[in-house]
Amino acid sequence: MSEAETGGQTARGPLIAGLDIGGTKTHAVVAESADDTGRVIGEVRLATAIGSEGLLATLTQALTRVAATAEVDAATLAAVGIGVPGLVDPTTGALRHAINLGIGNGPFDLAGAAARLVGGPVVVDNDTNLAALGAADVFGVHDLAYLSLGTGVSVGLVFGGTPHRGAHGMAGEIGHLPIDPQGVLCECGQRGCLETVVSGTAIARRWPADGPLGSTAALLAAAASGDSKAIAVRDQLSGAIAAAVALAAQAVDPELVVLGGGVADAGPPLLSAVRAALRARAELSPLLGAFDLADRVAIVPAGGVPVGALGALRAAREAIRS
Repeated sequence: MSEAETGGQTARGPLIAGLDIGGTKTHAVVAESADDTGRVIGEVRLATAIGSEGLLATLTQALTRVAATAEVDAATLAAVGIGVPGLVDPTTGALRHAINLGIGNGPFDLAGAAARLVGGPVVVDNDTNLAALGAADVFGVHDLAYLSLGTGVSVGLVFGGTPHRGAHGMAGEIGHLPIDPQGVLCECGQRGCLETVVSGTAIARRWPADGPLGSTAALLAAAASGDSKAIAVRDQLSGAIAAAVALAAQAVDPELVVLGGGVADAGPPLLSAVRAALRARAELSPLLGAFDLADRVAIVPAGGVPVGALGALRAAREAIRS
């Protein structure tokens, strides 16, 4: 549609919304359905309330408020994409077993709840799957593994521009793969799971941060200053992340492995440490060297719209076009 001035404003096409619902916060964005650039015209952030009633209240508030930023009612939104942690049936949009949201095994009809608020189709998917889609758009690739490092640890896979969920919707759930049989007891009952080493909670336990920096950034800063204890923790952390990168790359051979999530907010210093660990692994193995992993890992850029919200927008846009 060509640009036309109406009442002093540029005429807009149908609007879509993307919601990235996390265990503690929710990020909602709104954009034009025909705009593939990733440009958002409004966004809101709010705390996530847990439990089925809390989730419904969060959903309602997020859609109402983000629509208002574009000066429209939520009912006029042409489509909505929602990323949420937990097991999601992509066909029905039902959510179950989302521990961080207080949702048990009984299905919660998240898509149905959203559909009662908006006028178009609703797509619900696991948050890591949609973040992987968003990252694929940001980096301009069609095959990607998105390593989410936050409260939990998982991998989102995109093949040919489409999320790969697996036969039971559980592809990429690598957080509870043991990497150290003598390690910390994990809440899942195993010892030394990847999540016990590289999750935000695990890092904060080993390197608490009292100042404005997060635990990972504070750890990396201390290591850069020569603190021997910080160096030891950093090397274990970067080595474990490198192992996860290698696992994803060797299993599915994506164009790129992208680090994301709260831990990745530490930015370039974390990427440098992981690349150094990957190069050290490659020096010990010609096979690993052939994978050239240090040059195939990247980190979500700071300062832009989070990839989870961008992926949710993409899902909404594709729902209209399908």
